[in-house]
Amino acid sequence: MKKALLLALHLCLLLCTGAPASADTNPLAAWQPSFDPSQSEYTYLLSCVGHPGIEGVAVGFNIRDKVWEKSQGRLYVDFRPLSQLGGEKDVISKLKMGAIHGMMSSSVAAANIAPRLGIVNLPYVVDTFDKLDRFRNDPALWQPFSMAAQQQKLLAADFTGYGSYGWATIAPVKTLADAQGVNFRIAEAPVNIDAYKGWGLKFTVMPWPDVPQALQTGVIDGLDHTPIVCNVSKKFTVARFYTQLDYAQGLYIHLVNQRWLDKLPADLRTILLDTIAEESAVARNKTRQQEAEQIAAAKASGVEFFRLSDADLGELISKAEPLYAKWAKEIGVDYLKQVRQALK
Repeated sequence: MKKALLLALHLCLLLCTGAPASADTNPLAAWQPSFDPSQSEYTYLLSCVGHPGIEGVAVGFNIRDKVWEKSQGRLYVDFRPLSQLGGEKDVISKLKMGAIHGMMSSSVAAANIAPRLGIVNLPYVVDTFDKLDRFRNDPALWQPFSMAAQQQKLLAADFTGYGSYGWATIAPVKTLADAQGVNFRIAEAPVNIDAYKGWGLKFTVMPWPDVPQALQTGVIDGLDHTPIVCNVSKKFTVARFYTQLDYAQGLYIHLVNQRWLDKLPADLRTILLDTIAEESAVARNKTRQQEAEQIAAAKASGVEFFRLSDADLGELISKAEPLYAKWAKEIGVDYLKQVRQALK
């Protein structure tokens, strides 16, 4: 059984990050608990597709350890990163059914759960670290977002991040004209699909585990993602150029099955939700630093970074206006207007 688990983790590391791993190496060895969770009264099964080398993912282990300490071993957060419990579409279904209790969902996938969660993917709305903090810390903006998936019996307890979105490409993209010749991989996400249609760019919708082979074989020659993820997951070994658009902040939205949460004793429920909020805030601050570090590391390895001209950026923003109008109907006209005005 142990060998089977190690093999599964090894394969998952290859698929999710493209990083090599020894057959005898557990990629999660550094994150094993220092305690025995077998005697816990309650278990919170928490999933994430990401790699714990990303601060916004590693927070799951920090939550695990703090909850164990605060609950005196009564509640164990069984955190499973690296797609151990399946891809995001699978996990979303399991989360709704209660087979999984929590999920740190990528923000691009979260709009499939509730359209309002897609507000953070709209281009140039919540597009900087400062705006993200203002969004999270303003109850008038945060509460409608947190409760967006109520009909699905899910609570958005908080979120962490994985940095600022742009383009990793095999050939340099310095202008929008350059971008016209690129086939960008984008996530299975309705907001992103509409954005790329509006921008008039070629794109392929593709699950994350398929990306390494697609890049290496030329099926795609561009990747819509963040510098943190591209560097940690070794995408920069193939795509050696990066265009910093900073059009959205990539988030891991911490979703909890409300039915499971309501059955948890009140004191443990408070411990869990308070710890998620505390550790998520810490992780968001770490993400700012990690992005700067990963960009510096990528540059040191020879990756070239570019920014579009003000005119090209203006064109992207202008072409996004119809997207705002379309998604306002799903997100809420008044709410979208409120967020955009507050974050100007």
